[in-house]
Amino acid sequence: MNISEDHWQLREKIIELCLWMNSSGLNQGTSGNISARYENTMLITPSGVPYEQLKPQDIVSMSLDHNRYEWDGAYVPSSEWHFHRAILQSNPDFGAVVHTHSTYATVLSMARIKIPACHYMIAAFGGNTIRCSKYATFGTPKLSKNILKAMKKRSGCLMANHGMVVAGKNLDKAMWGAVELETISKQYYLASQLDKMVVLSDDEIERVIAKFANYGPRDKCDSPDDTNSQGNNAQGLNPKTNHAAGSNSTNGTGNPSPSNQDRQKYEYKNATPNIKLPNS
Repeated sequence: MNISEDHWQLREKIIELCLWMNSSGLNQGTSGNISARYENTMLITPSGVPYEQLKPQDIVSMSLDHNRYEWDGAYVPSSEWHFHRAILQSNPDFGAVVHTHSTYATVLSMARIKIPACHYMIAAFGGNTIRCSKYATFGTPKLSKNILKAMKKRSGCLMANHGMVVAGKNLDKAMWGAVELETISKQYYLASQLDKMVVLSDDEIERVIAKFANYGPRDKCDSPDDTNSQGNNAQGLNPKTNHAAGSNSTNGTGNPSPSNQDRQKYEYKNATPNIKLPNS
């Protein structure tokens, strides 16, 4: 398989995050899935393969230029490839998608309710609510359509009787969002047991959204001032460098260049992704 260094690192990053989200409890087994944009293709986890067994060459590649069920790779793509591709196609600013069956988000999805502005962090998803998409059988175009509707002007949603999905500028941002959505889901579920819960006003959420222009995970060397007037650096990225999804990721193993080593020797034990959770 003739692929570039950045392409290979992106595949490694997907595996790294799959292992992390299971070890952290954000996901269980192979129920979740991760995808990332690379030029005009989508890289996505294969269907049913335990994350511990994945190698970079096992990550499946699908075109973003059409909607045909075609792929490159030894394994079939995740059964949820349809909505992953639909989300990436819907917004060129989305560079990655994370889908999990995390506990509290899934519990709320079973009640088919949207999360109100119970905490200001809800603004990180682009509005004053986190919607819940209507139910449809997994892996179907209908589910993709429902998710796109629920994610209108949002970067994430609950999925009725299913779980949650979050998109971001890159893999770290998408995983950061998934952690935040599960956290808000837990907070809302617990607060709902109280006699009183105060929901923030729409005006307040608008103010928070404006302040979130510089919010989220960023590289340590990045400065909050490296943003333009539209807040296009909201993902914590340095506008002076190339930020194709995953282009700055590293495998953390100290291994030499892929061209100089047998890929089968790559290991991901104790992998820890570069997820920087905010101080709230």
